[in-house]
Amino acid sequence: MFPFKNRKRINIQNNTLYFRYSAESSTEEDMYEMSLLLRTLCKASSNDIVFLCIGSDRSTGDSYGPFVGTMLKEQHFPFPIFGTIAEPVHALNLKVILEKIHHQFHNPIIFSVDACLGDGHQIGSIILKDGPLTPGDAIHNLLPAVGNYHLKGIVNYLDPDYPVNSLNSTRLDTVMKLAKTTSTILLKST
Repeated sequence: MFPFKNRKRINIQNNTLYFRYSAESSTEEDMYEMSLLLRTLCKASSNDIVFLCIGSDRSTGDSYGPFVGTMLKEQHFPFPIFGTIAEPVHALNLKVILEKIHHQFHNPIIFSVDACLGDGHQIGSIILKDGPLTPGDAIHNLLPAVGNYHLKGIVNYLDPDYPVNSLNSTRLDTVMKLAKTTSTILLKST
């Protein structure tokens, strides 16, 4: 369906999309392919496109989404962005922001951006999937599922006993590198 050389990174089964960019093993060409895929997804719809960057500025690991939102706004990204370091979208205001988005835009296509915990070898990866993501899942703080598509940045490993500590002990350098890469991919998609 999508003309990419490294098809092992794109997995389309049962009409589902999965693309993984890894800081360790991916190339500049892989970054371009992910941007091209995002461009294709955005152009395929006549609906409004909205980017919802979820997270908190009060937790290092959870600040990935707001950093992406801030970087995109600073570069005058052409789509509406909700969630920045100055105005984060988090557990306390997510429902209100979703209502605001649906009031402001008719049937929007929402791209959710959020931090994710995974296995140690996955740290530094960016995953693009179709369908909603569930913010707070790793720390057992389930929030409404959001997004038609989502980008997850794997910021740290998941400690099953203390998942909140995994987010709070995340290196800021890891978050910043992931946010810069994600915003670069998104900016190249326009």
